Amino acid sequence: MNRARQGCALFLGLFFPLAVALGQYSFTDQNPISSVSGQFLVSSLAAGGSAPRDAGLEADTNLIHLNTALLAVAAERFKSSLWQQLGIPAQDHWSGKIFLRLHPARSGDELVTITAAPFLNRWSYTVELPDRVSALRYARALSGVLLLELANRTAAPEGHSAELPAWLVDGLAGQLLAADGEEILLTAPVGRNGRMGVGRLNRSEHAVDALAGARPILQNLPVLTFDQLSWPTEDQLENRDGGAYFASAQVFQWELLGLKNGREKMRALLAALPAYYNWQTAFYHAFGPDFQGPLDVEKWWALSVANFAAHASGPRWTTDVSLARLDAVLSVPVDYRGSSNALPAHAEISLQSALRNLAPAQRDLVLQTKVRDLTLVEFRLAPSFGNLAEAYRRALADFLGEAATIRRASVANKHGVPVDEQIRLAEALKTLDALDGRRRDLEAHAVIHLTGSSRPGIP
Repeated sequence: MNRARQGCALFLGLFFPLAVALGQYSFTDQNPISSVSGQFLVSSLAAGGSAPRDAGLEADTNLIHLNTALLAVAAERFKSSLWQQLGIPAQDHWSGKIFLRLHPARSGDELVTITAAPFLNRWSYTVELPDRVSALRYARALSGVLLLELANRTAAPEGHSAELPAWLVDGLAGQLLAADGEEILLTAPVGRNGRMGVGRLNRSEHAVDALAGARPILQNLPVLTFDQLSWPTEDQLENRDGGAYFASAQVFQWELLGLKNGREKMRALLAALPAYYNWQTAFYHAFGPDFQGPLDVEKWWALSVANFAAHASGPRWTTDVSLARLDAVLSVPVDYRGSSNALPAHAEISLQSALRNLAPAQRDLVLQTKVRDLTLVEFRLAPSFGNLAEAYRRALADFLGEAATIRRASVANKHGVPVDEQIRLAEALKTLDALDGRRRDLEAHAVIHLTGSSRPGIP
Protein backbone atom coordinates (compact mmCIF):
# COMPACT_ATOMS: atom_id res chain seq x y z
CA MET A 1 0.00 0.00 0.00
CA ASN A 2 1.56 3.31 -1.02
CA ARG A 3 1.75 6.38 1.17
CA ALA A 4 -1.28 8.12 -0.32
CA ARG A 5 -3.54 5.11 0.02
CA GLN A 6 -2.34 4.48 3.54
CA GLY A 7 -3.06 8.07 4.58
CA CYS A 8 -6.61 7.85 3.28
CA ALA A 9 -7.20 4.59 5.10
CA LEU A 10 -5.95 5.99 8.38
CA PHE A 11 -8.19 9.06 8.16
CA LEU A 12 -11.51 7.44 7.37
CA GLY A 13 -10.70 4.61 9.72
CA LEU A 14 -11.33 7.03 12.57
CA PHE A 15 -15.04 6.94 12.01
CA PHE A 16 -15.50 3.85 9.89
CA PRO A 17 -12.91 1.46 8.51
CA LEU A 18 -11.91 2.17 4.92
CA ALA A 19 -10.14 -0.35 2.75
CA VAL A 20 -8.52 0.92 -0.45
CA ALA A 21 -7.87 -1.96 -2.80
CA LEU A 22 -7.03 -2.57 -6.42
CA GLY A 23 -8.92 -4.79 -8.78
CA GLN A 24 -12.52 -5.45 -9.79
CA TYR A 25 -15.50 -6.23 -7.61
CA SER A 26 -17.22 -9.59 -7.68
CA PHE A 27 -20.73 -9.90 -6.27
CA THR A 28 -22.69 -13.05 -5.56
CA ASP A 29 -25.59 -11.35 -3.76
CA GLN A 30 -29.00 -12.40 -4.99
CA ASN A 31 -31.50 -10.01 -6.59
CA PRO A 32 -29.65 -6.66 -6.32
CA ILE A 33 -31.78 -3.53 -6.75
CA SER A 34 -30.61 -0.58 -8.81
CA SER A 35 -31.56 2.95 -7.76
CA VAL A 36 -33.41 5.25 -10.12
CA SER A 37 -30.23 7.01 -11.33
CA GLY A 38 -28.30 3.76 -11.58
CA GLN A 39 -25.51 5.02 -9.31
CA PHE A 40 -26.48 2.80 -6.36
CA LEU A 41 -26.72 -0.98 -6.55
CA VAL A 42 -28.20 -2.35 -3.34
CA SER A 43 -27.95 -5.99 -2.30
CA SER A 44 -28.46 -8.03 0.84
CA LEU A 45 -26.48 -10.90 2.30
CA ALA A 46 -28.46 -13.78 3.77
CA ALA A 47 -28.09 -14.52 7.46
CA GLY A 48 -26.90 -18.06 6.69
CA GLY A 49 -25.79 -19.96 9.74
CA SER A 50 -25.22 -16.93 11.93
CA ALA A 51 -26.61 -16.69 15.45
CA PRO A 52 -30.20 -15.43 15.88
CA ARG A 53 -30.55 -11.68 15.99
CA ASP A 54 -30.75 -10.05 19.41
CA ALA A 55 -34.39 -9.21 20.10
CA GLY A 56 -33.28 -5.84 21.45
CA LEU A 57 -32.22 -4.76 17.97
CA GLU A 58 -35.74 -5.24 16.69
CA ALA A 59 -37.25 -3.22 19.52
CA ASP A 60 -34.71 -0.37 19.51
CA THR A 61 -36.55 2.66 18.11
CA ASN A 62 -33.27 4.58 17.79
CA LEU A 63 -32.11 2.30 14.96
CA ILE A 64 -33.09 2.52 11.32
CA HIS A 65 -34.41 -0.77 9.90
CA LEU A 66 -33.06 -1.07 6.36
CA ASN A 67 -33.94 -3.31 3.48
CA THR A 68 -32.76 -3.25 -0.14
CA ALA A 69 -35.85 -1.55 -1.61
CA LEU A 70 -35.89 1.22 0.99
CA LEU A 71 -32.15 1.81 0.81
CA ALA A 72 -32.25 2.23 -2.98
CA VAL A 73 -34.75 5.06 -2.52
CA ALA A 74 -33.19 6.58 0.61
CA ALA A 75 -29.69 6.75 -0.92
CA GLU A 76 -30.98 8.74 -3.89
CA ARG A 77 -32.79 11.13 -1.56
CA PHE A 78 -29.65 11.54 0.54
CA LYS A 79 -27.59 12.29 -2.56
CA SER A 80 -30.14 14.84 -3.76
CA SER A 81 -30.09 16.59 -0.39
CA LEU A 82 -26.28 16.61 -0.22
CA TRP A 83 -25.96 17.92 -3.77
CA GLN A 84 -28.41 20.69 -2.93
CA GLN A 85 -26.30 21.71 0.07
CA LEU A 86 -23.22 21.92 -2.16
CA GLY A 87 -25.01 23.69 -5.02
CA ILE A 88 -24.66 20.80 -7.47
CA PRO A 89 -27.41 20.77 -10.16
CA ALA A 90 -29.87 17.89 -9.83
CA GLN A 91 -29.28 16.92 -13.46
CA ASP A 92 -25.52 16.57 -12.97
CA HIS A 93 -24.13 13.14 -13.90
CA TRP A 94 -22.46 10.89 -11.37
CA SER A 95 -19.15 9.17 -12.05
CA GLY A 96 -18.40 6.37 -9.59
CA LYS A 97 -20.70 3.41 -8.99
CA ILE A 98 -21.65 2.83 -5.34
CA PHE A 99 -22.48 -0.69 -4.15
CA LEU A 100 -24.49 -0.79 -0.92
CA ARG A 101 -24.45 -4.21 0.73
CA LEU A 102 -26.66 -4.98 3.71
CA HIS A 103 -25.91 -7.72 6.20
CA PRO A 104 -27.73 -8.83 9.37
CA ALA A 105 -26.72 -6.57 12.25
CA ARG A 106 -24.96 -8.18 15.19
CA SER A 107 -25.10 -5.14 17.52
CA GLY A 108 -26.50 -1.64 17.65
CA ASP A 109 -23.11 0.04 17.30
CA GLU A 110 -21.65 -2.05 14.51
CA LEU A 111 -19.14 -0.28 12.27
CA VAL A 112 -19.71 0.57 8.63
CA THR A 113 -17.03 -0.32 6.10
CA ILE A 114 -16.30 1.64 2.92
CA THR A 115 -14.05 0.25 0.22
CA ALA A 116 -12.77 2.44 -2.64
CA ALA A 117 -11.10 0.88 -5.66
CA PRO A 118 -10.23 1.97 -9.20
CA PHE A 119 -12.32 0.11 -11.79
CA LEU A 120 -11.45 0.58 -15.48
CA ASN A 121 -11.11 4.39 -15.90
CA ARG A 122 -12.91 5.51 -12.74
CA TRP A 123 -13.32 4.76 -9.04
CA SER A 124 -16.02 2.55 -7.56
CA TYR A 125 -17.14 2.11 -3.96
CA THR A 126 -18.60 -0.56 -1.71
CA VAL A 127 -20.37 0.25 1.55
CA GLU A 128 -21.00 -2.61 3.97
CA LEU A 129 -23.97 -1.68 6.16
CA PRO A 130 -25.72 -3.53 8.98
CA ASP A 131 -29.48 -3.67 8.41
CA ARG A 132 -30.03 -2.11 11.85
CA VAL A 133 -28.01 1.08 12.27
CA SER A 134 -28.20 4.42 14.07
CA ALA A 135 -29.27 7.45 12.08
CA LEU A 136 -25.95 9.22 12.71
CA ARG A 137 -23.79 6.27 11.62
CA TYR A 138 -25.95 5.79 8.53
CA ALA A 139 -25.74 9.50 7.59
CA ARG A 140 -21.97 9.57 8.08
CA ALA A 141 -21.52 6.55 5.84
CA LEU A 142 -23.55 8.01 2.96
CA SER A 143 -22.02 11.46 3.43
CA GLY A 144 -18.54 9.95 3.37
CA VAL A 145 -18.99 7.80 0.28
CA LEU A 146 -20.82 10.50 -1.72
CA LEU A 147 -18.20 13.15 -0.91
CA LEU A 148 -15.47 10.66 -1.77
CA GLU A 149 -17.16 9.99 -5.10
CA LEU A 150 -17.33 13.72 -5.83
CA ALA A 151 -13.68 14.25 -4.90
CA ASN A 152 -12.34 11.25 -6.82
CA ARG A 153 -13.86 12.41 -10.08
CA THR A 154 -10.59 14.26 -10.62
CA ALA A 155 -8.42 11.39 -9.35
CA ALA A 156 -6.69 9.20 -11.90
CA PRO A 157 -7.38 5.46 -11.33
CA GLU A 158 -3.64 4.86 -11.05
CA GLY A 159 -3.31 7.69 -8.52
CA HIS A 160 -4.45 7.99 -4.91
CA SER A 161 -7.90 8.41 -3.43
CA ALA A 162 -8.84 11.75 -1.89
CA GLU A 163 -8.40 12.43 1.84
CA LEU A 164 -11.56 14.01 3.22
CA PRO A 165 -11.66 16.36 6.23
CA ALA A 166 -13.63 14.79 9.07
CA TRP A 167 -15.51 18.02 9.83
CA LEU A 168 -16.90 18.11 6.28
CA VAL A 169 -18.13 14.51 6.28
CA ASP A 170 -19.61 14.72 9.76
CA GLY A 171 -20.80 18.31 9.51
CA LEU A 172 -22.78 17.62 6.34
CA ALA A 173 -24.15 14.40 7.84
CA GLY A 174 -25.50 16.37 10.81
CA GLN A 175 -26.79 19.11 8.55
CA LEU A 176 -28.75 16.70 6.35
CA LEU A 177 -30.21 14.91 9.35
CA ALA A 178 -31.38 18.24 10.77
CA ALA A 179 -32.70 19.73 7.53
CA ASP A 180 -34.08 16.72 5.65
CA GLY A 181 -34.18 13.88 8.16
CA GLU A 182 -37.83 13.09 7.49
CA GLU A 183 -37.09 12.51 3.81
CA ILE A 184 -33.74 10.72 3.93
CA LEU A 185 -34.30 8.39 6.91
CA LEU A 186 -36.58 5.72 5.54
CA THR A 187 -37.05 2.81 7.92
CA ALA A 188 -38.99 -0.44 7.80
CA PRO A 189 -40.83 -0.98 11.09
CA VAL A 190 -42.29 -4.37 11.95
CA GLY A 191 -46.05 -4.19 12.48
CA ARG A 192 -48.02 -6.10 15.04
CA ASN A 193 -48.88 -8.74 12.47
CA GLY A 194 -45.21 -9.20 11.64
CA ARG A 195 -45.46 -7.67 8.17
CA MET A 196 -43.02 -4.99 7.06
CA GLY A 197 -44.27 -1.48 6.35
CA VAL A 198 -42.50 1.50 4.85
CA GLY A 199 -42.15 4.42 7.23
CA ARG A 200 -39.86 7.19 8.42
CA LEU A 201 -37.80 7.53 11.53
CA ASN A 202 -39.92 9.04 14.28
CA ARG A 203 -39.22 12.76 14.75
CA SER A 204 -41.01 15.11 17.08
CA GLU A 205 -40.94 17.98 14.61
CA HIS A 206 -39.29 19.18 11.43
CA ALA A 207 -36.72 21.77 12.41
CA VAL A 208 -37.12 25.03 10.52
CA ASP A 209 -33.77 26.10 11.99
CA ALA A 210 -31.31 23.51 10.71
CA LEU A 211 -28.93 24.42 13.55
CA ALA A 212 -31.60 24.02 16.24
CA GLY A 213 -30.14 20.72 17.42
CA ALA A 214 -26.62 22.16 17.67
CA ARG A 215 -27.63 25.21 19.69
CA PRO A 216 -28.46 23.60 23.06
CA ILE A 217 -25.35 21.40 22.84
CA LEU A 218 -23.00 24.32 22.24
CA GLN A 219 -24.67 26.41 24.91
CA ASN A 220 -23.42 23.95 27.52
CA LEU A 221 -20.23 22.57 25.96
CA PRO A 222 -17.22 24.40 24.50
CA VAL A 223 -17.13 24.79 20.73
CA LEU A 224 -14.17 23.00 19.17
CA THR A 225 -11.40 25.05 17.58
CA PHE A 226 -10.44 24.60 13.94
CA ASP A 227 -7.39 22.60 15.05
CA GLN A 228 -9.58 20.29 17.15
CA LEU A 229 -12.04 19.85 14.29
CA SER A 230 -9.14 18.96 12.01
CA TRP A 231 -7.91 16.17 14.32
CA PRO A 232 -10.92 14.78 16.22
CA THR A 233 -10.35 12.11 18.85
CA GLU A 234 -11.92 8.66 18.87
CA ASP A 235 -14.28 9.67 21.69
CA GLN A 236 -15.47 12.65 19.67
CA LEU A 237 -15.98 10.58 16.54
CA GLU A 238 -17.94 8.02 18.54
CA ASN A 239 -20.12 10.82 19.98
CA ARG A 240 -18.93 10.22 23.54
CA ASP A 241 -18.25 13.92 24.17
CA GLY A 242 -21.85 14.99 24.61
CA GLY A 243 -22.17 15.87 20.93
CA ALA A 244 -19.79 18.86 20.97
CA TYR A 245 -17.73 17.61 18.02
CA PHE A 246 -20.67 16.89 15.71
CA ALA A 247 -22.44 20.14 16.64
CA SER A 248 -19.23 22.14 16.07
CA ALA A 249 -18.61 20.39 12.73
CA GLN A 250 -22.15 21.13 11.58
CA VAL A 251 -21.90 24.83 12.43
CA PHE A 252 -18.39 25.06 10.94
CA GLN A 253 -19.36 23.69 7.52
CA TRP A 254 -22.58 25.74 7.60
CA GLU A 255 -20.59 28.93 8.13
CA LEU A 256 -18.11 27.99 5.38
CA LEU A 257 -20.94 27.46 2.92
CA GLY A 258 -22.30 30.85 3.96
CA LEU A 259 -19.15 32.66 2.81
CA LYS A 260 -19.25 34.53 -0.49
CA ASN A 261 -19.27 31.82 -3.18
CA GLY A 262 -19.00 29.30 -0.32
CA ARG A 263 -20.59 26.42 -2.21
CA GLU A 264 -18.36 27.02 -5.22
CA LYS A 265 -15.30 27.03 -2.95
CA MET A 266 -16.42 23.82 -1.24
CA ARG A 267 -16.76 22.12 -4.61
CA ALA A 268 -13.31 23.44 -5.51
CA LEU A 269 -11.96 21.91 -2.29
CA LEU A 270 -13.38 18.51 -3.21
CA ALA A 271 -11.98 18.74 -6.74
CA ALA A 272 -8.52 19.68 -5.45
CA LEU A 273 -8.22 16.92 -2.82
CA PRO A 274 -6.71 14.19 -5.07
CA ALA A 275 -3.92 16.56 -6.12
CA TYR A 276 -2.56 16.81 -2.56
CA TYR A 277 -1.45 14.38 0.12
CA ASN A 278 -3.39 16.20 2.83
CA TRP A 279 -6.69 18.05 2.79
CA GLN A 280 -5.31 21.16 4.52
CA THR A 281 -3.33 22.19 1.44
CA ALA A 282 -6.39 21.73 -0.76
CA PHE A 283 -8.46 23.72 1.76
CA TYR A 284 -6.23 26.78 1.59
CA HIS A 285 -6.05 26.43 -2.19
CA ALA A 286 -9.85 26.52 -2.46
CA PHE A 287 -10.51 29.11 0.27
CA GLY A 288 -7.44 31.24 -0.42
CA PRO A 289 -9.42 34.50 -0.80
CA ASP A 290 -10.72 34.04 2.76
CA PHE A 291 -7.91 32.36 4.69
CA GLN A 292 -4.15 32.48 4.29
CA GLY A 293 -3.44 30.11 7.18
CA PRO A 294 -4.76 28.54 10.40
CA LEU A 295 -4.75 31.81 12.35
CA ASP A 296 -7.05 33.40 9.78
CA VAL A 297 -9.43 30.45 10.07
CA GLU A 298 -9.43 30.57 13.87
CA LYS A 299 -10.09 34.32 13.89
CA TRP A 300 -12.99 33.97 11.44
CA TRP A 301 -14.32 30.95 13.35
CA ALA A 302 -14.22 32.85 16.65
CA LEU A 303 -16.31 35.65 15.15
CA SER A 304 -18.71 33.14 13.61
CA VAL A 305 -19.17 31.38 16.94
CA ALA A 306 -19.76 34.70 18.68
CA ASN A 307 -22.51 35.54 16.22
CA PHE A 308 -23.96 32.04 16.63
CA ALA A 309 -23.97 32.40 20.41
CA ALA A 310 -25.69 35.79 20.27
CA HIS A 311 -28.68 34.18 18.56
CA ALA A 312 -28.83 31.19 20.92
CA SER A 313 -28.52 32.59 24.43
CA GLY A 314 -30.81 30.12 26.19
CA PRO A 315 -31.59 30.20 29.95
CA ARG A 316 -29.05 31.61 32.39
CA TRP A 317 -26.95 29.41 34.67
CA THR A 318 -27.17 29.56 38.44
CA THR A 319 -24.59 31.55 40.42
CA ASP A 320 -22.49 28.53 41.42
CA VAL A 321 -22.45 27.15 37.87
CA SER A 322 -21.62 30.61 36.51
CA LEU A 323 -18.69 30.88 38.90
CA ALA A 324 -17.27 27.52 37.80
CA ARG A 325 -17.79 28.16 34.07
CA LEU A 326 -16.13 31.58 34.15
CA ASP A 327 -13.15 30.20 36.08
CA ALA A 328 -12.76 27.44 33.48
CA VAL A 329 -12.93 29.84 30.53
CA LEU A 330 -10.33 32.20 32.00
CA SER A 331 -7.71 29.49 32.60
CA VAL A 332 -5.27 28.51 29.86
CA PRO A 333 -4.28 24.81 29.62
CA VAL A 334 -0.64 24.20 28.70
CA ASP A 335 1.80 21.31 28.54
CA TYR A 336 5.31 21.80 29.87
CA ARG A 337 8.48 19.78 30.51
CA GLY A 338 10.43 20.05 33.76
CA SER A 339 13.56 18.96 31.88
CA SER A 340 14.51 18.08 28.33
CA ASN A 341 14.09 14.35 29.02
CA ALA A 342 10.90 14.60 31.09
CA LEU A 343 7.45 13.67 29.83
CA PRO A 344 5.13 16.63 29.21
CA ALA A 345 2.98 17.58 32.21
CA HIS A 346 -0.37 19.37 32.10
CA ALA A 347 -1.01 22.64 33.90
CA GLU A 348 -3.33 25.63 33.76
CA ILE A 349 -2.00 29.17 33.73
CA SER A 350 -3.65 32.58 33.95
CA LEU A 351 -4.32 34.90 31.03
CA GLN A 352 -1.59 37.17 32.35
CA SER A 353 0.96 34.33 32.24
CA ALA A 354 -0.10 33.53 28.69
CA LEU A 355 0.35 37.17 27.67
CA ARG A 356 3.81 37.35 29.24
CA ASN A 357 5.26 34.00 28.22
CA LEU A 358 3.72 32.73 24.98
CA ALA A 359 5.09 33.57 21.56
CA PRO A 360 2.97 36.22 19.77
CA ALA A 361 1.39 33.81 17.27
CA GLN A 362 0.50 31.27 19.98
CA ARG A 363 -0.61 34.02 22.35
CA ASP A 364 -2.95 35.56 19.76
CA LEU A 365 -4.47 32.18 18.99
CA VAL A 366 -5.15 31.57 22.70
CA LEU A 367 -6.70 35.03 23.09
CA GLN A 368 -8.89 34.59 19.99
CA THR A 369 -10.17 31.33 21.45
CA LYS A 370 -10.86 33.01 24.80
CA VAL A 371 -12.74 35.87 23.12
CA ARG A 372 -14.92 33.29 21.39
CA ASP A 373 -15.48 31.27 24.58
CA LEU A 374 -16.31 34.35 26.64
CA THR A 375 -18.86 35.39 24.04
CA LEU A 376 -20.48 31.97 24.25
CA VAL A 377 -20.81 31.95 28.04
CA GLU A 378 -21.57 35.64 28.44
CA PHE A 379 -25.23 35.16 27.55
CA ARG A 380 -25.64 32.22 29.92
CA LEU A 381 -23.90 33.48 33.05
CA ALA A 382 -25.74 35.03 35.98
CA PRO A 383 -26.02 38.81 35.32
CA SER A 384 -23.07 39.97 37.47
CA PHE A 385 -20.77 37.29 36.03
CA GLY A 386 -22.06 38.00 32.53
CA ASN A 387 -21.08 41.65 32.83
CA LEU A 388 -17.63 40.61 34.05
CA ALA A 389 -17.21 38.18 31.16
CA GLU A 390 -18.07 41.00 28.75
CA ALA A 391 -15.37 43.17 30.34
CA TYR A 392 -12.79 40.39 29.97
CA ARG A 393 -13.83 39.88 26.36
CA ARG A 394 -13.51 43.57 25.53
CA ALA A 395 -10.06 43.74 27.15
CA LEU A 396 -8.76 40.79 25.14
CA ALA A 397 -10.39 41.93 21.89
CA ASP A 398 -8.94 45.44 22.31
CA PHE A 399 -5.47 44.03 22.90
CA LEU A 400 -5.73 41.75 19.86
CA GLY A 401 -6.92 44.53 17.59
CA GLU A 402 -4.46 47.15 18.73
CA ALA A 403 -1.54 44.71 18.89
CA ALA A 404 -2.14 43.77 15.26
CA THR A 405 -2.20 47.46 14.26
CA ILE A 406 0.97 48.15 16.22
CA ARG A 407 2.81 45.21 14.61
CA ARG A 408 2.02 46.60 11.17
CA ALA A 409 2.89 50.22 11.93
CA SER A 410 5.65 50.21 14.57
CA VAL A 411 9.38 49.91 14.23
CA ALA A 412 10.71 47.04 16.34
CA ASN A 413 13.41 47.57 18.94
CA LYS A 414 16.64 45.55 19.02
CA HIS A 415 14.82 42.59 20.57
CA GLY A 416 12.31 42.48 17.70
CA VAL A 417 9.37 43.63 19.85
CA PRO A 418 7.66 46.96 19.01
CA VAL A 419 8.00 49.40 21.89
CA ASP A 420 4.33 50.42 21.60
CA GLU A 421 3.29 46.78 21.92
CA GLN A 422 5.19 46.52 25.20
CA ILE A 423 3.17 49.48 26.48
CA ARG A 424 -0.09 47.90 25.32
CA LEU A 425 0.92 44.62 26.98
CA ALA A 426 1.50 46.39 30.29
CA GLU A 427 -1.89 48.10 30.03
CA ALA A 428 -3.64 44.82 29.20
CA LEU A 429 -2.01 43.11 32.19
CA LYS A 430 -3.12 45.96 34.46
CA THR A 431 -6.70 45.67 33.15
CA LEU A 432 -6.77 41.90 33.64
CA ASP A 433 -5.42 42.27 37.20
CA ALA A 434 -8.24 44.68 37.98
CA LEU A 435 -10.83 42.35 36.49
CA ASP A 436 -9.43 39.47 38.53
CA GLY A 437 -9.96 41.60 41.63
CA ARG A 438 -13.60 42.12 40.66
CA ARG A 439 -13.94 38.39 40.04
CA ARG A 440 -12.57 37.51 43.48
CA ASP A 441 -15.05 39.91 45.08
CA LEU A 442 -17.93 38.36 43.13
CA GLU A 443 -16.82 34.84 44.03
CA ALA A 444 -16.56 35.73 47.73
CA HIS A 445 -20.00 37.34 47.68
CA ALA A 446 -21.44 34.34 45.81
CA VAL A 447 -20.01 31.85 48.32
CA ILE A 448 -21.35 33.86 51.27
CA HIS A 449 -24.75 34.00 49.60
CA LEU A 450 -24.79 30.26 48.85
CA THR A 451 -23.29 28.91 52.06
CA GLY A 452 -23.66 31.69 54.60
CA SER A 453 -19.90 31.73 55.26
CA SER A 454 -16.84 33.07 53.53
CA ARG A 455 -14.81 30.77 51.34
CA PRO A 456 -11.34 29.94 52.70
CA GLY A 457 -8.50 31.27 50.66
CA ILE A 458 -10.38 34.20 49.14
CA PRO A 459 -8.94 37.54 50.30
